[in-house]
Amino acid sequence: MNKRRTQEYKQRIDQALATPKLQDALHKFGDAYLVSRANAFAGLDFEALRREIAAMKDEVRERREEFLARFTDQARAKGAIVYVAKSAQDANDYIAQLAQKRGVRTVAKSKSMASEEIHLNDALEKVGAKAVETDLGEWIIQLAGQRPSHMVMPAIHMFKEEVAELFGKVTGREEPAEIAHLVQVAREQLRQTYLDADMGITGANIAVAETGTLALVTNEGNARLVATLPKIHVALVGIEKLVPTLEDAARVIRVLPKNATGQPLTSYVTWITGAVPCGEADKELHIVLLDNGRSALAGSPHCRDALRCIRCGACANVCPVYQTVGGHVFGHIYIGAIGIILTAFFHGLDKAAEIVRACIGCRACVAICPSHIDLEGIILHLRSVIGDEEGIGAGKSLVFKKVMRNRKLFHGLIRAASLLQKPVSKGERTIRHLPAHFSSFTEWRTLPTIAEKPLRDQFAHIVQKVDKPRYRVAFFGGCGNDFIYPEMGLDLVKVLNHLGVEVFYPEEQNCCGIPALYSGDRETAVELAEQNVAAMLAENPDFVVTTCPTCTLALRRDFVEHLKDNPAWAQKAEALAEKTLDVSAFIHNVLGDTSALAAAADGEKLTYHDSCHLRRGGGVWQEPRALLKSAGFELHEMAHADRCCGFGGSYSFTSHPPISREITKDKVRDIEQSGAAVVAMDCPGCLIMLRGALEKRALPVRAAHTIELLAESLSPKVP
Repeated sequence: MNKRRTQEYKQRIDQALATPKLQDALHKFGDAYLVSRANAFAGLDFEALRREIAAMKDEVRERREEFLARFTDQARAKGAIVYVAKSAQDANDYIAQLAQKRGVRTVAKSKSMASEEIHLNDALEKVGAKAVETDLGEWIIQLAGQRPSHMVMPAIHMFKEEVAELFGKVTGREEPAEIAHLVQVAREQLRQTYLDADMGITGANIAVAETGTLALVTNEGNARLVATLPKIHVALVGIEKLVPTLEDAARVIRVLPKNATGQPLTSYVTWITGAVPCGEADKELHIVLLDNGRSALAGSPHCRDALRCIRCGACANVCPVYQTVGGHVFGHIYIGAIGIILTAFFHGLDKAAEIVRACIGCRACVAICPSHIDLEGIILHLRSVIGDEEGIGAGKSLVFKKVMRNRKLFHGLIRAASLLQKPVSKGERTIRHLPAHFSSFTEWRTLPTIAEKPLRDQFAHIVQKVDKPRYRVAFFGGCGNDFIYPEMGLDLVKVLNHLGVEVFYPEEQNCCGIPALYSGDRETAVELAEQNVAAMLAENPDFVVTTCPTCTLALRRDFVEHLKDNPAWAQKAEALAEKTLDVSAFIHNVLGDTSALAAAADGEKLTYHDSCHLRRGGGVWQEPRALLKSAGFELHEMAHADRCCGFGGSYSFTSHPPISREITKDKVRDIEQSGAAVVAMDCPGCLIMLRGALEKRALPVRAAHTIELLAESLSPKVP
């Protein structure tokens, strides 16, 4: 691990966090975006649309040489000059040399992330050609000497006062910080550029193979002016923008603006087929098709789905990390979740390493992606690659490889820690302050202690009186339930017994491996997968239930992925996945009739926090709400119920505690504003985070797991 690079990155995080106006602006945009997007997609089947786009993009990836040749032939037949650039240097050389040969002095550019990717403006400057960005946001960024902080809205991080100051330097006068006025200033300053330009450079959102057509989807008229007024038009287009037919292009356009900005349709959709007349002069259309790592990405079995991306930027719009630190921190050239992947292939693993680790793994990007890309899954693979290349750090390596794989040693050390913690816990179940180096962990939250007696040591003494059980289920406790909240396991047994289900606890089970996987140690994750598959299937349970959605995701998704190429384990992993359910889903969907649960809460106001891996990883969100209502609670939905709580396992302790703190602060604000007396959730990790943050602020809101509340509904109330 590169310590200097990591330290520099953390300094950038601190700088971003010291700008609360940035977080406020990004949060406001994110909230407004979600409302607009929901309205734009009203009446449409988003899941069906994104499956169609994914299938089409996969076809292009698999037949890319064929579609590339077809597009090239069609475009050339219509008068375009087509050049395929293998690298950034290749593309820059072609465009810069063209400018030099034609005596170009002024270049009008419309927004193009591909040109940012290859640093085209610098290449043009070296041959004496001045590039002027004519997109409003890009021009602002150019004047500021910055790079875009969002793929669609490059200057989203800047405030009108900053823009007014920049424009004042151009006009030589003080400009008022009024948006309408600033837009007019930009028009006045840029208008002559279109007429003076010897060359216009655009990108393209789509390249249609059957006709050789380019499509530009924009909200400003500058792209049309750039493409038509100068005598030379250069379109720089990533080869992943290819689609087979005009019908496929329409499919992308149907989704792109809705998912990018929440607009039903953008202001302009420009179609360009071949060179068009330019007054009395002949028009030159040069189409530079850019590879620059895209073929390598297509050849990666783990990462190739990233080529489905249509560059809507939505993965940033909903990302809690992006909303906390912005694109200049959570990105390189491309930002957000897709930016992590593209950076690795277009600019190298070294440029991607820190932003790979900055991802909290909430899967918000996966849920909103219009191309059905499992962005988190690809990022996890890149973490493993970086872990192999750079290591994961001596401390983590020791814990994962030497301790965690050895179940008895691992659990023995946790038991020992329960004794060692007593000087700081003072016999309580909550740690309010930690000493010295660890004090930052409890500055903004309390922490639960390790239980004096873990669940596995208590389970054999639980009396289960279930006559003719409906099912016999194995309980996968996970580290949180086993060693921090053993009472949660007792509650699970109580509820399931009441519903006619017998529960047993396989003692050979170990950590699910998610901490190792998320830290880049896939080897340990695979070893733990084998241990747990053997343990959980040993007594052939009817089902396997969990109280932790992250563990559920490991058993249902990760174990299958880890072991799919191992003939000794593949079928066993699939069998375990089919049997595994979150306990709320098991009660609601398998047991069905929950009338045996007493409505004992008497209308107590409750709000519900959706754990990331439960809702977006497991598709479970209605079930716990229904169960809590059946227990007599009055549900008051909080704002952003499915936004991450900020825990992320080790993320909130060792990776990025400052980011985690800010994300948790947002969640606590939403809980408080709901007016509820109780906030329920179905994840021990979320419980650690939210219970601790609520306690630290002394807020009168109780945090509890759903199974805990259901168990309480079965107990007579104390008068």
